[in-house]
Amino acid sequence: MRGKKIILGISGSIAAYKAVILLRALKKAGADVRVVATDSLEHFVGELTLSSLSGHKVFRDLWAENWSEHVTLGTWADLMVVAPATANTLAKLANGLCDNALTAVYLAARCPVMLAPAMDADMYIHPRTQANLSRLSADGCTVLPVGNGFLASGLEGPGRMMEPEEIFERITDFFAQKRPLAGKKLLLTAGPTREALDPVRYLTNHSSGKMGYALAQEAARMGAEVTLVSGPTHLPAPEGVTRIGVNSAQDMYEAVMAHADTQDILIMAAAVADYTPVEVADRKIKKKESEFVLTLKKTTDILASLGKLKQPRQLLIGFALETDNELENARKKLQAKNADLIVLNSLQDSGAGFSHDTNQITLVGPVEEVKHFPLKSKQEAAKDILEAIHSLYLEKTGQ
Repeated sequence: MRGKKIILGISGSIAAYKAVILLRALKKAGADVRVVATDSLEHFVGELTLSSLSGHKVFRDLWAENWSEHVTLGTWADLMVVAPATANTLAKLANGLCDNALTAVYLAARCPVMLAPAMDADMYIHPRTQANLSRLSADGCTVLPVGNGFLASGLEGPGRMMEPEEIFERITDFFAQKRPLAGKKLLLTAGPTREALDPVRYLTNHSSGKMGYALAQEAARMGAEVTLVSGPTHLPAPEGVTRIGVNSAQDMYEAVMAHADTQDILIMAAAVADYTPVEVADRKIKKKESEFVLTLKKTTDILASLGKLKQPRQLLIGFALETDNELENARKKLQAKNADLIVLNSLQDSGAGFSHDTNQITLVGPVEEVKHFPLKSKQEAAKDILEAIHSLYLEKTGQ
């Protein structure tokens, strides 16, 4: 940490007092820290405290004598940490607004950015906040998880800023370049598949691909060499990930099997069609009769196929989306497919399932092992899943 140049962005939140503790820890570790703040900081923490601890004047006024200070700081730093990052600040960063010193520095920053959200529970779980977090994550920011507990408002739920000691540890890990999946090859599937009826129509499902793409992004950050086999989505390919675009279940099967043999970890997160039309018309099917009978046949089960060919060194993870008897069905799938872990989603859980920016997962492992997680952003859920996968891989291979 000694000699590292860090921008500490602070926005107006009761959690700003934690930023003081973080600043002290960073300085004690030998980092050079410059504080950038929004105008609302004055309601929570005094500038004198921050400037005394950092040894530098707090940058808060875009119109001060040095009008290009945001550019200077943006090119100076090794890391920018925004803690606390309020809902308002996150919204501005996600949409490229630039009306204060903190947002200006963010847009000018050439360094990695770490965000520590802090807000009330309802604000945190609001779809717009979750969408902003997803966009920032897609832009390459590291979004730290929030705590779940009592909040300053008196409510209880998610939204507590990560404790300064934990943020300090994340920053230390960043500079230490701890990449637990470094050297591992990881293949995952994401999104829906499309089963053609004719040149115009197809059968599909509501999968957005968001969970799979979050997994791909987080796996790449953890050092894995990631191959993403994706059905049709509107999501951009995560940075550092090799994406192979497919349409049908058969296309996905062939792409997966072409790469499976060389992989260390296989994660089947896609919502693959179970059935496909027996016949595909070469011209648009015209509306004639009052009823239309469509004959379907089973598609090739990709997870089961991988389970039969799984090598001792490989880890195989499947996903299960259930509407009833969730745990029972997930356990059956774990055994039937010869998987090492099943990530269970239930459509009974509000905020989980298709298209949401949040997810509530249960990990079903061997020997009746079950671990439940609360509702989180899909980026945070991806981290939980990959941490569990990394632990399983260590147990299985010792590497």
